[in-house]
Amino acid sequence: MSTASTAAVALGHTRKPRIAVIGTGGTFAMHARHRFDWVEYGESGVVHPIGKLLDDLGELGEVSSAIDLVSIPFRALGSTGITPQDWLELARLIEDTAHKDASIAGFVVTHGTATLEETAWFLDLTLALDIPIVVTGAQRPANTAGSDVPANLRAALAVAGATTVRGAGVLVVMDGHIFCARDVSKAASFDLNAFEATPFGPLGRVDASGEVVMRRLPVRQRAMPAPDLARIGALPRVDIAMSYAGADRVVIDALVAGGARGIVSAGLPPGRPANGEAQGLADAVRGGVIVVQSTRSPRGVVPPQAFLAAAGVLAGGDLSAQKLRILLMLALTQSSERDLIQRWLLAS
Repeated sequence: MSTASTAAVALGHTRKPRIAVIGTGGTFAMHARHRFDWVEYGESGVVHPIGKLLDDLGELGEVSSAIDLVSIPFRALGSTGITPQDWLELARLIEDTAHKDASIAGFVVTHGTATLEETAWFLDLTLALDIPIVVTGAQRPANTAGSDVPANLRAALAVAGATTVRGAGVLVVMDGHIFCARDVSKAASFDLNAFEATPFGPLGRVDASGEVVMRRLPVRQRAMPAPDLARIGALPRVDIAMSYAGADRVVIDALVAGGARGIVSAGLPPGRPANGEAQGLADAVRGGVIVVQSTRSPRGVVPPQAFLAAAGVLAGGDLSAQKLRILLMLALTQSSERDLIQRWLLAS
């Protein structure tokens, strides 16, 4: 250490890590109409910008005092309204900010919980940054009783500032637990512990003291190259067809007619479409649509099988239908070769 650095440490002038907080709206930023407005708070129509929200929350204990916050506004939406174009612009914002400001040590993205897992997975697939990127949200607005906004933000900031998570990809922090973007899903509508990772569980936790405890790191399989975000004008249309008893091909035909370049079949467990859907999916393949077989089961796995190969349908592995959709959208920006896309699906 240089003499100047030693002096800085002695005087307590070591630089705090700078964490950029990007607000996208959602429950995290909404203003409820009364203390127990935990269900229809969106009807207030008030969504606070991230800068105001951070000012209103004030100090978050030793976690916030150990870092410098940089607030970056992005959107003010409920997450039911987020679109693939928003994903592209958010990823570009993070990438551009990191490249222009090397002092940023990590990012926290505040997000509505309805599509939080999808945004996190999109960012994980598109960003090749080594610094922590943490997505968090809230189940109850900040001005309601028992709100989880301060605790979730505090925990997310602690993780974003932790050197132990560098290179771990995009992480989701909710209710004191740390999840990898690939595995996490929202499993409850209003519970504070609404997020889980089935079947692998969380990667770690943030203790009550604010200490980040990592028990394992995710294995990041970069099978598909990260796309060049600057070259993507819009993502190709990929839709999901949900299977159920008695389902027929009507929805599948409508998706093809609507211009879908890909369809994910969220099939019946263990990963088969309803009988009435099968011919529609096979016809979609013959029409040039990439079809991927998934399952609506939360712990389902769809391996390559003879019946899929015979119909030209790709196997979705153990990814959920909504995450397969995102992976397929990005894959189609780089290739339409089925064998290559199949390898990406099973190894991502």
